Amino acid sequence: MSQGAARARRNEALLAYALLFPSLVFLGLFTYLPILRSFWFSLHDVMLGDPDIFWMGADNYLRLIDDHLFWKVFANTAFYTLTTIPLAVTVALLMAVALDSKLRGLAVYRSAFFYPVMIPSVAAGMVWVFLYAPGYGPINEALTALGLPRLDWLYDSAWALPAIVLMSIWKYSGYFMLILLAALKLVPSDLYEAARLDGVSAPQRLLHITIPLISPTLYFVIVIGILHSYQIFDYVYVMTQGGPADATNVLTFYIYQNGFQYQDIGYASTLANTLLVFVLA
Repeated sequence: MSQGAARARRNEALLAYALLFPSLVFLGLFTYLPILRSFWFSLHDVMLGDPDIFWMGADNYLRLIDDHLFWKVFANTAFYTLTTIPLAVTVALLMAVALDSKLRGLAVYRSAFFYPVMIPSVAAGMVWVFLYAPGYGPINEALTALGLPRLDWLYDSAWALPAIVLMSIWKYSGYFMLILLAALKLVPSDLYEAARLDGVSAPQRLLHITIPLISPTLYFVIVIGILHSYQIFDYVYVMTQGGPADATNVLTFYIYQNGFQYQDIGYASTLANTLLVFVLA
């Protein structure tokens, strides 16, 4: 390689690093530095507002293993993830397939399905608190009209977490649907036409044509959904405050409780590092 070409490549690399430098600084200051600081806090006894910090080593992590509430919170988070993501992706896929067909008023349906995504999380949570209200909530009124028993929903430890799962499916299915709908537009229509001529039913076309061809997009949607499910906080804070009896307490809310209610920054950092490991996995 000539000296001129080497100099040009070096200048190009320097330009690239110069353009990346502001983003790298931002990423380091607000992502990697907080992670390192959180790990350092997890090895100490740190109380919010207290300047005195005491070395504890791995005691916070040993406390985590013996913390029965942590394992309940972890089970709640796992239940939320394992129910919300499959159901939300399934609903989103069915909506996307329906909208991919030649329907009249397609823009209206698309806007209606996507509208819940645009509602702020706190506002959506307050709306669903009203919908779930035991005495006058529309959902219980509908159950009564159908001859079914009323439920306490957010005040019943057996139904509180499924109620938040149902709300989350309503909230995020539209977002997943939009991504899957874009993927469906790339599937060649002649494949469906050939399948119809061969007498292949609609469920078989969905199973053997649609899903395999959009599987990379499905994988992307599932990963995004799992990452979001581990970070659920706002709905729990607005709707249940982790109750009743910690039935809806999840990892992010438990971190908030230890860090800002109990002011135990060291243990909250330990929980945050544990959550980071789950997200990375």
